[in-house]
Amino acid sequence: MTTRMRNRKKPEPEKKSAPMAMGPMIGLMAVCLVAMACMYWWTSRHAAAPASLPAAPASVPATPSFTAKHIYSETANPSDEIAAALTQAKREHKRVIVDFGGDWCGDCQALDIYLHQAPNDALLETNFVLVHVWIGHMDANLDVAKRYGVPIGKGVPALAILDGNGTVLYAQKAGEFEDMRHMEPGSVTEFLERWKS
Repeated sequence: MTTRMRNRKKPEPEKKSAPMAMGPMIGLMAVCLVAMACMYWWTSRHAAAPASLPAAPASVPATPSFTAKHIYSETANPSDEIAAALTQAKREHKRVIVDFGGDWCGDCQALDIYLHQAPNDALLETNFVLVHVWIGHMDANLDVAKRYGVPIGKGVPALAILDGNGTVLYAQKAGEFEDMRHMEPGSVTEFLERWKS
């Protein structure tokens, strides 16, 4: 190779300017933008419901939504409430149901609904005084539950039945009502019938 050939520079490949390199991409973006605009225009012009579908009748009620009821007071003194219930129960020849639970508990909400449905509402009114004891998130008023022999750790709602003198006639030991959402209202009826005064 001669010196001349060695010193000769090789031709560099032609560089494209930035706008030229972006050309195909800009074109593709423009096509997509036009396509989206056409689709929007088409759907906005043809979005009406087909005439063959009947309108929903006005008499069909909407599905009711469930709102948790405030049942358990966080500020009440359970010992005072139970004492007042015992006084009332003794005077009216009734028994006391002590219901341990919390508003956050779906099974507690279900039990409250079942207690206030027929025929349970009449059984409750005639034979019992109901006291709700808030247990926080399994960390409040546990001493009250223990006093009546109710192991809260087995689940809530947890019930105790007392006579007018405060004697425990029944204390839920095995979480019998902890799956109340999947039980029938009749199970509450049977329970009230068994323990009524």
